[in-house]
Amino acid sequence: MAVRRQTFRLYPNKGQEAKLLQARRDHAYLYNACIAHRKYEWKANRKSVSYLEQQNCLPAYKKEWVEFAYLHSQALQATVKRVDLAYNAFFQGLRKPPKFKSIRKFSGWTYPATSGWKANTSLKHGSVNLNDLGIKIKMRGQAKQWGKPTTLTIVYKPGLKQWFASFTVEIPEVIAKFGSQSELAYNSIVAFDLGCETAITTYNGTDVEQISHPRFTQKTEAKIKKASKELRRKQAPNRNKKIKASRRWKKANKRVAKLLSLAGTQRRDWQHKVTSEIASRYDIGVTEQLNTRGMTKKAKKGSKRKKQKAGLNKSILSVGFGTLNKMLTYKIEVKGGLMIMLPTKDVKPSQRCPKCGAVHSCWAELSNRHHLCPSCGFDVPRDAGSTMVMYNVVTKAQPGLGTSLDSLGCLSSTSRTSKRKNTGSMKQLGQVRRQKSNRTAEPGETPSACAAG
Repeated sequence: MAVRRQTFRLYPNKGQEAKLLQARRDHAYLYNACIAHRKYEWKANRKSVSYLEQQNCLPAYKKEWVEFAYLHSQALQATVKRVDLAYNAFFQGLRKPPKFKSIRKFSGWTYPATSGWKANTSLKHGSVNLNDLGIKIKMRGQAKQWGKPTTLTIVYKPGLKQWFASFTVEIPEVIAKFGSQSELAYNSIVAFDLGCETAITTYNGTDVEQISHPRFTQKTEAKIKKASKELRRKQAPNRNKKIKASRRWKKANKRVAKLLSLAGTQRRDWQHKVTSEIASRYDIGVTEQLNTRGMTKKAKKGSKRKKQKAGLNKSILSVGFGTLNKMLTYKIEVKGGLMIMLPTKDVKPSQRCPKCGAVHSCWAELSNRHHLCPSCGFDVPRDAGSTMVMYNVVTKAQPGLGTSLDSLGCLSSTSRTSKRKNTGSMKQLGQVRRQKSNRTAEPGETPSACAAG
């Protein structure tokens, strides 16, 4: 079964929105309580608190703090798990330690199972029932595919004051048409390269097509700067000084949030249109593996090209390299096609000549946008040459590269799709026998202390 995410916008009335805001606030309190518990235990006893310990403390927590009793138990567990995942990422060196979240920065909460809610929709519009809140909310939107819904995440955007319901849906997986290298249909294959100047360059064996960079972020940047300047002139809220935000500040803040949301919405719409058009024409897609996180790192301290690196990062993020690759992958695979990711270090598509196969390290410089091979005299633009190399590798027509797709380990989508690792998800942890708490919280004692006992 393939898992897809479908998002609908919610339209609650005033009474329903009040209940949603209260639930969001309570989940934010629990999130902060879990962080406080872990910090206290480490500072006082040098003890690392696990997810299971905090999960087992939830019944005592709900007894002591009765205002949390109405919330669904699995939704509370998901909030605790969210803290655990944040700490796991910190221990692996992927992010900074998690901090306390104010209500303004807490996005929402998750129902990891279908027992706490029900979706009343097939593909277009409908409603959703939240059992713990006792409300039925209208929603609008259209899903491309619908199947068996498994999880639900309620998301709130404070700047826009909008609610969203994000479902994960299990869809029957299409059997791939191509299982081995000998079965590849070369008449329906496209190689594509992602870039900053030209967003996407494709090559199907005969023609090179280029899709221009929309530059949504750059187009709205001047408007965002102007609106942000007006925002700074208004009376901003300050909790330490007990200063409330003025009405003008709230209006200006909403204008900034709308402009930021507009750029993101335009980019997602463009990405879906472009990837759908490519996936509808070809059954096999070929591209190189890109480490977007590494490509968009900040310049090193003392570097003289901080501004240039910042501009490059903005261009990469404006196109959305990672999102484009994910969209093309699932849209091609969902119709039974094949997505091939070539290892960049072995193939070197931007440094290799498509005609003779010679590798020129000087071509690695991004400023070199046009390549003229000194060995054979082949003249080709940088992005077009990369797509030709990738296409030739898959069709076994690339000189100077004797490796096959099998040896590169990047052949079919069936072999490429790895099984999900045991990361301690809610479903997996639910199979672990629940341990009883050593003791319950005493009257007047903080609920976090019961796990420390």
